[in-house]
Amino acid sequence: MDLRLLVIAVPVADVDRSLAFYTEQVGFHLDHDVRPSPGMRVAQMTPPGSPCSVVVGEGMPLGEPGSTKGLQLCVDDIDVARAGLAARGVDISEVQQLGPEGTPGSRFAFFADPDGNGWSLQELPA
Repeated sequence: MDLRLLVIAVPVADVDRSLAFYTEQVGFHLDHDVRPSPGMRVAQMTPPGSPCSVVVGEGMPLGEPGSTKGLQLCVDDIDVARAGLAARGVDISEVQQLGPEGTPGSRFAFFADPDGNGWSLQELPA
């Protein structure tokens, strides 16, 4: 039996602000933004090249805004990816070496969404 992780829910305080951040600054594709019932809104976005999507919304039990930490985006070239995010206004850390130099997967950069949900970039060539 396959267990495929395809959607991650991220709690946010303001859906419109979050959509702007994730689509305009981080570069996620907006898959849908629907209101299935009064008081409920579901917006789903997918990072380019990823099979896993991110859901934000209203009226869903997602937890406290900003409480999600450790979300990770893997990229082939962290220097290029970091520069692109910084150019679009994302407050992202410098690249950090968190393991022996030259070890695959040991270079990271960190950022947070407007609510404080924590993300990292990890250089992990395909």
